[in-house]
Amino acid sequence: MAGEFELIERYFTGRGALRDDVAVGVGDDGAVLSVPAGQQLVAVADTIVDRVHFPVGSDPADVGHRALAVNLSDLAAMGAVPAWATVCLTLPTGDEAWCEAFAAGFDALARAHGVALVGGDTTRGPLAISVQLLGLVPAGQALTRRGARPGDLVYVTGWPGDAAAGLALLQGRLAGQGADRSWLVRRFRRPEPRVEFGVRLRGLASACIDVSDGLAVDLGRLAASSGVAALLRADAVPLSRALYALAGEAGAREFALGGGDDYELLFTVPLARRGDLAGLQGPGAPALHCIGEIAAGHGLKVRAGGVDLPVRGYDHFPD
Repeated sequence: MAGEFELIERYFTGRGALRDDVAVGVGDDGAVLSVPAGQQLVAVADTIVDRVHFPVGSDPADVGHRALAVNLSDLAAMGAVPAWATVCLTLPTGDEAWCEAFAAGFDALARAHGVALVGGDTTRGPLAISVQLLGLVPAGQALTRRGARPGDLVYVTGWPGDAAAGLALLQGRLAGQGADRSWLVRRFRRPEPRVEFGVRLRGLASACIDVSDGLAVDLGRLAASSGVAALLRADAVPLSRALYALAGEAGAREFALGGGDDYELLFTVPLARRGDLAGLQGPGAPALHCIGEIAAGHGLKVRAGGVDLPVRGYDHFPD
């Protein structure tokens, strides 16, 4: 087992992308970073905890990927470009093999998105990882949850529910084998944050949020922040072939509406600009689906076949 400073030096110094705007990084009391003129700083942070956000015995490389991916998704929802990260690790022991694999998973995703690891902390205790991620957006162009207006259309990227089904497979709450199982489990273990697409939504999306706690719950949060009502058409929510195959139509719909961990983008677009979305499509762009609309008033309705459905999602502190 390595000591704290050995772990930092061996596995976390020099991780992520090399950036010219990092004057001082890992190894000092703080990072010194240069923010370009005309840019605003966007700061996000998330904590993931053993047995809460990932099953016991999870591959540490997957944990490293997820720890960064959930933060990248928050920046994507703001239309920001990621730049710098700090990592605070709480570890039961100084397990070098675990740290090496965790760092490798984190490092690969960080390099793919141009993120430099510039600091953090390690301490002893139950396994938990806190990541703070800093990104940049041109002044005045950040996406928020607050701009949706009556008449806007609601869109979601990708295939909601796949990650929640992948977790259910790992926990034995859902059964399945073969390629469908592999697809869904990977969607949980290795989420793909929509960073590039979030940047493309600047100036087009009126409001945006990432889907972390469930499609319906997160649309309700967006509507509440904007001071409007939202209608989610459950029949229009996309279902992946793998999800449908293993969960059936009813089960798949439940995962898609209430499952968390998708890290897709849920956003609104004015009706008059729906045609502009075609310009955002192309190689590597996620699938887009129109799943509802915004109206005057307040609250969220989830409707299928003219019937209102209950709203379900994840809450760390339910009543």
